[in-house]
Amino acid sequence: MPKISEFYGVAIRMYFNDHGPPHFHAEYQGKRAALSFEGAVLRGTLPARALRLTREWACLHGTELEANWELARKGLELVEITPLD
Repeated sequence: MPKISEFYGVAIRMYFNDHGPPHFHAEYQGKRAALSFEGAVLRGTLPARALRLTREWACLHGTELEANWELARKGLELVEITPLD
């Protein structure tokens, strides 16, 4: 699963040919969650701080997440997304 961003120890990944609805995967210190592009937790858990940072990042990069989702559907290389500063 390609890593598309990483910030403050949170790794963001997106699978090729993953099921809908459109989402991404976040991992922090062994905890994992799948989130919608709007930041809703679809499954899994993250510590509160990691979840807050991940939601902030998703809010800033929704358009880029959607573009990567479309690339993944086509089996094309995903584009790295700028991390939080």
